[in-house]
Amino acid sequence: MESSELQRITNWLIDGARSSGTPSEMIADVCEHLVAAGLPLSRFGIFIRTLHPEIFGRNFIWKQGEKVEIGTVDFEILDSPEFARSPLRIVFEQGIEVRGRIDDPDSERFPFINDMRAEGATDYIAVPMPYLDGSIHATSWVTRDPGGFSDDDIAAIRTLMAPLARVSEIISLRRTAEMLLDTYVGNRAGARILGGQIRRGHNDTMQAAIWLSDLRGFTALSDRLPAETVVEILNHYFDCQVAAIRGHGGEVLKFMGDGLLAVFPIDEYVGDAAHVCTRVLEAARESRASVAALAFPVGDVIERFRFGVALHVGHILYGNIGGGNRLDFTCIGPAVNLAARLEKIAGRTGRTVVASEGFANVCRHDWHELGDFPIAGLSKAQRVYGLTEETPVVIA
Repeated sequence: MESSELQRITNWLIDGARSSGTPSEMIADVCEHLVAAGLPLSRFGIFIRTLHPEIFGRNFIWKQGEKVEIGTVDFEILDSPEFARSPLRIVFEQGIEVRGRIDDPDSERFPFINDMRAEGATDYIAVPMPYLDGSIHATSWVTRDPGGFSDDDIAAIRTLMAPLARVSEIISLRRTAEMLLDTYVGNRAGARILGGQIRRGHNDTMQAAIWLSDLRGFTALSDRLPAETVVEILNHYFDCQVAAIRGHGGEVLKFMGDGLLAVFPIDEYVGDAAHVCTRVLEAARESRASVAALAFPVGDVIERFRFGVALHVGHILYGNIGGGNRLDFTCIGPAVNLAARLEKIAGRTGRTVVASEGFANVCRHDWHELGDFPIAGLSKAQRVYGLTEETPVVIA
């Protein structure tokens, strides 16, 4: 390919590929520019390792005449036979190029290259893409040209790797920041932090339905089981709630031992509190069923679990709270305090789901009045409701 065209593409990447709006568009633009400049490229792949508790990496696959395909792989891929015999494994582990000409008998050791042969490919090369932090990512290049990639083609690919790596790293860092923030502080808080709202005292007031839950008998469980087992149980237990909460529009703000604090913002629904609270109750019922179905084997014993969740609705203060350079993006206020007191009442009454009078009035369902309960810090007793469908179970 012409050196002037290669330099133009390189400069475009160095400038940040500004004309491309998304990573997929950037990859498509790069590949199409390279083809127009004379590189006989029929397929291109870029493989980015991620900092995510469940996802090992993301991949973007461009094929001539098609849209870019985006995929993810979890950590189980590392133990798979496919990865063990993949040229990408060598790239990731050794940081070296892997060439696979279709007419080279040595390429038979890679099943993927055999698959490419069936699609008409004649040549393949996997090239490491090192980031500034030392991590190794990868690209793959495939051609159907009868002569395969020429020496000039391979030289052009190598020339592109440094600017391609820099653009890819910038995009990956941004995405990593978003994923880490979503993982540890939640979507809403993450968006605010990325938006620059990081000063202590930076906060908003919003109306929300509040969810506060904990696991029944957790202290006794922690005393009689190994710490590693307790952590595994907690992960399964929280899974039962998080999926339901997020599936119904809520956001998990904090895990506190066996406790979970979540909010369902009402302002996003233009003040439709009844709609939001109905979804909260649906999430509580789903969580109740999931926790009840959770069976965890410990030796010869199958552990079963129950939990309690308090539901309330009110205004909360949502923002940065902390000291010095260590902040927490969370919510506070009388409404949160009341939810915490209600959760204790759920345990005393043997209920899974309890609601404040405010929540029960907004969420018109089949509630059973449990009575008026004194609440620490409040001069007036609070009326508490449980679901009529529930049979109370008191656990000592």
